[in-house]
Amino acid sequence: MPPMEARVSQLELRLLLSGPYDSRSAILELHPGAGGVDSQDWAAMLMRMYIRFSERAGYSVEVLDYLAGEEAGLKSVALLVKGEMAYGYLQAEKGVHRLVRLSPFDAANRRHTSFASVSVLPEISEDTEIEILAEDLRIDTYRSSGAGGQSVNKTDSAVRITHLPTGIVVQCQNERSQLNNKTTALKMLRGKLVERKIRAHQQEIDRLRGDTGDIAWGNQIRSYVFHPYNMVKDHRTNVDTGNVQAVMDGALDMFIDAFLRWQAERNRGLPH
Repeated sequence: MPPMEARVSQLELRLLLSGPYDSRSAILELHPGAGGVDSQDWAAMLMRMYIRFSERAGYSVEVLDYLAGEEAGLKSVALLVKGEMAYGYLQAEKGVHRLVRLSPFDAANRRHTSFASVSVLPEISEDTEIEILAEDLRIDTYRSSGAGGQSVNKTDSAVRITHLPTGIVVQCQNERSQLNNKTTALKMLRGKLVERKIRAHQQEIDRLRGDTGDIAWGNQIRSYVFHPYNMVKDHRTNVDTGNVQAVMDGALDMFIDAFLRWQAERNRGLPH
């Protein structure tokens, strides 16, 4: 695309990012699904993909919480992607991501299908309409596990917060200071409460539209096929590419652009 057309396209895209939280930084959480160690490895591959995407976009990435897999990969991770419009762009990644490949963990080298879920929350500071009451929280502290056995904290500085009315649980062990971890965990909690609000709004839009398709929250949104052919396909927009390696190196722009335009088209003219 010529430079002028690319600039116009980017301006059009930014006009689509007019939501109340789109300009904020994002908290991205990854969890492996069905598929055992393959899915844990897949979650780690996705983590690398999003870090590469963030670097390409000029965002900084901070690991808020990390739980390594027992054999490979990870069991869960929370990343803070800091930068303008990070949430606006990364909201396109919410959902279940499916991988098909020859498993490196299968002695017979058979083809496996793995799943991992991606959650994306806006980073919410205290100056928000989201009210959190102290009596609604249960706060537990525990010893940080450290990253891969490195820099293990010797004090109970890690923080886990349970929001009793909703059952939402967040945790942070990034900092050595318990106070800093609590502050970050509260930001994560606010983000999850905002996500509930956004989800309720989207469900109301879908109800008004009468939609019963496969765009529900938590359903598979994209497939990454490494075998018997190479293709990454987004099931919402039908955008696909055979350059799997570029996608895994963070080239997500085509999918994000298409999703934001598709979402705007779906929501156009509907009551809010």
